[in-house]
Amino acid sequence: MTDIAALQSQIMAQVSGAADEAALEGVRVATLGKKGSVSALLATMGKLSPEERKVQGPLFNGLRDAVTLAIAARKAELGDAALEARLKSETLDVTLPARPQNSGTVHPISQVLDEVVAIFAELGFGVAEGPDVEFDDYNFTKLNIPPDHPARQMQDTFYVCAQADGSSHVLRTHTSPVQVRTMLGSKPPIRMISPGRSYRVDSDATHSPMFHQVEALVIDEGITLGHLKWTVEQFCKAFFEIDQIELRARPSFFPFTEPSLEWDMRCDRSAPGKIVFGTGNDWLELGGSGMVHRKVLENCGIDSARYQGFAFGFGLDRMAMLKYGIPDIRSFFEGDTRWLKHYGFAALDIPTLDGGLSR
Repeated sequence: MTDIAALQSQIMAQVSGAADEAALEGVRVATLGKKGSVSALLATMGKLSPEERKVQGPLFNGLRDAVTLAIAARKAELGDAALEARLKSETLDVTLPARPQNSGTVHPISQVLDEVVAIFAELGFGVAEGPDVEFDDYNFTKLNIPPDHPARQMQDTFYVCAQADGSSHVLRTHTSPVQVRTMLGSKPPIRMISPGRSYRVDSDATHSPMFHQVEALVIDEGITLGHLKWTVEQFCKAFFEIDQIELRARPSFFPFTEPSLEWDMRCDRSAPGKIVFGTGNDWLELGGSGMVHRKVLENCGIDSARYQGFAFGFGLDRMAMLKYGIPDIRSFFEGDTRWLKHYGFAALDIPTLDGGLSR
């Protein structure tokens, strides 16, 4: 009895002292294994008399059960401790601030393009697009630009290698070729805008060799300069988001319009670095326009005796600079993320006349 109690105390101490599951498994093998101390006691049961088995049997079995329960309990404790340590090492503190996410913004030119399209959509204009590499015929000839015109010189226009059929191609110098394609492919009435990229050999703080334009074209019966003036006024009011504007028309010359006009808008430049539209004593140039030349209509297969039309064009880059106070056109194309973060727009701020063009 005393030996069994001492053995149990010794085994329990070993079980309690097991620091990990590997050490505990060693104690189990040393006690309950085939050659373990408890197993050896149980093996002696066959040599005992019946009276001795009645006395020693419950003691031996009690020892085995106690050791088995103690090992199982210690194993559970060690498992819980290991799990807790693992959880502590893998804990994610949800109270920590999230890592910053780099979010993009809408480029000012893309924003202005969407604003322009939204305005003209309300006025009933469609949107037409065309290729950047254009036929010389569409870019110049059909627009009544003579062969010796300065715009056709290589110092002003990017020419592409001549084609196998002898035709000449250029990087379009304006989006007017889209109007030519529209007039060739559609019958009046026509009411469309043609936004897109244009290319000219020019580069400084206010000019870029690649820039963006939007041109508008209306062809119908009875079109007059009054319709042109009203359309330009409505566009400027909506784009600059002001109720009152004052426009000034200056006579000009473009081969594809007759008469030709350039539009200025009254503004105030008295404050340094700031322009206020609709008031003041200064004038700001907006863009060119005019009544479509009859030769352009005839070159595109439209009866100039029956139909008249007007066209005008504004630079989207310049419009963005004026509206949002951007001083240098070259900033548009530098890809500076700091600049884009400052001047960019939220991706879901889609411009509408009802909800507001810019926010």
